[in-house]
Amino acid sequence: MKINYFFRNPKNGYSIHRVFRTLIEELEKSVKIVINEVPCEGSLPISVIKNNIFTYKKREKQTINHVTGHIHDVLLALIGTKTILTVHDLVFLDNVRNPFKRFYKWLFWLYLPIKIADKVVCISNQTKQNILSKIKSDKLIVIHNAVDPIFKFSEKPFNQEKPIILHIGTGWNKNLDKTIQALEGIKCHLRIIGKLKDSQLDFLKDYNIEYSNQFDLTDEDIRDEYLNCDIVNFPSIYEGFGMPVIEGQKTGRIVVTSKIEPLIEVAAEGASFVIPDDISSIREAYLKIINDELYRTNLIEKGLQNAKRFSVENISKQYIELYQNLAQK
Repeated sequence: MKINYFFRNPKNGYSIHRVFRTLIEELEKSVKIVINEVPCEGSLPISVIKNNIFTYKKREKQTINHVTGHIHDVLLALIGTKTILTVHDLVFLDNVRNPFKRFYKWLFWLYLPIKIADKVVCISNQTKQNILSKIKSDKLIVIHNAVDPIFKFSEKPFNQEKPIILHIGTGWNKNLDKTIQALEGIKCHLRIIGKLKDSQLDFLKDYNIEYSNQFDLTDEDIRDEYLNCDIVNFPSIYEGFGMPVIEGQKTGRIVVTSKIEPLIEVAAEGASFVIPDDISSIREAYLKIINDELYRTNLIEKGLQNAKRFSVENISKQYIELYQNLAQK
């Protein structure tokens, strides 16, 4: 069996590549894999046309063509082939206010791709329900992302005097500003991964937060950040999945995350949940973690148990079953 993968242009980010690379390394034990990256990074009509021409030339009728996400429009070039689409989130649609742009993206990134695909993989139940609220389909299934095997449990004494709080991401949805406000007066070190804006730097200074910052890290560097921290901070206001939650749990660290979907689904009982727009809720979570050893131990144990659901072996089996079922049709 052969799988023909289509990825977005790497200039749009490596997050999807990273998630699927973990999976592909396991899948290659059972199936042949071909990887294609579309040439254009934008979503303007000319970019869509060029990417569809590329996809049409690379498609194969005798195999399964799998579009891995965020280039949903290239499904137009795969009509007549066995096709799977993975949808990570609908941020491309949910954040659009212009009605004309919204209709354009609904049509070419959601409606038509789902109509064309044989199966649509959603990485969380939240993504599935979000799609169903916009278009009815019986093609949707849920297969979670797999956690990279480089993340392994490593016991670390909790630094109660000055815990290192690892914050992943500086984008609009990562809730860094409220994290900074919640940490005012708490003795800790905030380790921020991601390029900081001037406004965020000013905010850190205004609230007198001890911090350090790094970005453009390798996978091994990211792993080391988890190993070195005491708390993984991920109180996002919007996510399609939330891989840092699982990476933190698998490493054996305490995770703080938002009481919203899909983070509730992903974290299960292995995290300290907060209301992301409530500064006092986030602050209380930090204080309880710092002061309550039994609470910390319980969270770590439940997190380690939950992370097993996302092992690459478990997730790859679900994809193999999907591919085999489609290949037999």
